[in-house]
Amino acid sequence: MADPTLTTQCCIAGGGPAGMMLGLLLARAGVEVTVLEKHADFLRDFRGDTLHPSTLELMHELGWLDELLALPHSEARDLRFQFGTHDLHVGDFRHLPTHARYLAFMPQWDLLDFIARKAAMYPGFQLLRRTEVTDLVRDDKGRTVGVRARTPEGPLEVRASLVVAADGRTSTLRQQSGLEVKVLGAPMDVLWFRVSRRPEDGDPPLGRFERGQVFILINRGAQWQCGQVIPKGGIASVHARGLASFRDDLAKSMPFLADRAGEIRSWDDVKLLTVRVDRLRTWYQPGLLCIGDAAHAMSPVGGVGINLAVQDAVATANLLAGPLLARHVTTRDLRRVQQRRELPTRLTQRAQVLIQNRVVAPVLRKHALGNGRPPLPLWLLRHVPALRRIPARLIGLGVRPEHIHTPAASPLH
Repeated sequence: MADPTLTTQCCIAGGGPAGMMLGLLLARAGVEVTVLEKHADFLRDFRGDTLHPSTLELMHELGWLDELLALPHSEARDLRFQFGTHDLHVGDFRHLPTHARYLAFMPQWDLLDFIARKAAMYPGFQLLRRTEVTDLVRDDKGRTVGVRARTPEGPLEVRASLVVAADGRTSTLRQQSGLEVKVLGAPMDVLWFRVSRRPEDGDPPLGRFERGQVFILINRGAQWQCGQVIPKGGIASVHARGLASFRDDLAKSMPFLADRAGEIRSWDDVKLLTVRVDRLRTWYQPGLLCIGDAAHAMSPVGGVGINLAVQDAVATANLLAGPLLARHVTTRDLRRVQQRRELPTRLTQRAQVLIQNRVVAPVLRKHALGNGRPPLPLWLLRHVPALRRIPARLIGLGVRPEHIHTPAASPLH
């Protein structure tokens, strides 16, 4: 590397949904922005791939919704779960005031590639792949003024007016910052795997709750993405029971997949998601801001992770594009981002923890389904269809949905 030092207005660590969306919006507003992504591409398996109406509406506001939806995806206009013998409809998205009134299931790498292509249209955008952030750079007053990174060509130092940590729930920069984390806990982990999908499979419920078993099923076109929810730290017990027992669990919970359980050939085909629910008490320091999972790790309940991260990115761009263009970002500016996004984060996490503790954990402990009747809230949703609009709005739009207010600079082409 000829010059191991790079200068930019905003340096973003992490090329996930939060980092890429923020990079796009800032570059679109005329800010010089550099995104550092440690991998050579976005092809990581079993990342969140649920795009909610709130995210799709942002794409409409940018004028790119139809182009995005031309990519392979599947759609769900309501949320259906099987609870014991009961088929429950718990959310109806068809009443939302958006242009896309459904959940879109799309591989995350397709979404990130799409955003990267759009961001590349703007002269101020730069994406550095195979660039792993390792540390913060601070001045003699303790203010963050950049990051250090590792590349195949050698070490790199990036100097910036603002560093944004969007490097996920295991954020290196969050750890380096010393910011205090509040752990809310989770009683579960998730094992993700895939089996083939056939046209005759139909449209089964998204999830199935049975005594001691919770399974998730997502339509990925030619494949089903399956998730088995297990008690927190229970992976050793699952392995001890053996792969044959794991396949049997799939066959019992999803009988129509019984003849495909053999497609799980080894434990290498099963990926563990260690569920964490936490958040920073303070999301920022002078020169540094954390967003997305780096600021608040979300449970997979509701599939809201990507969408909360994107909402963070939009709010950050709305609030900080002006200060960045003026090359003067204050701690007060960073505080405004947390003030804008903290309430939605807290309320969403509170709902996730409530569902984890009141619905998922009892099922895993085999305490639920004793009388075959769903918990009262789910029972009401089954018998009062109008109530389904409430969870649909909370999941589909979230608390305080963001809209794009940043200006649009001229693209390169």
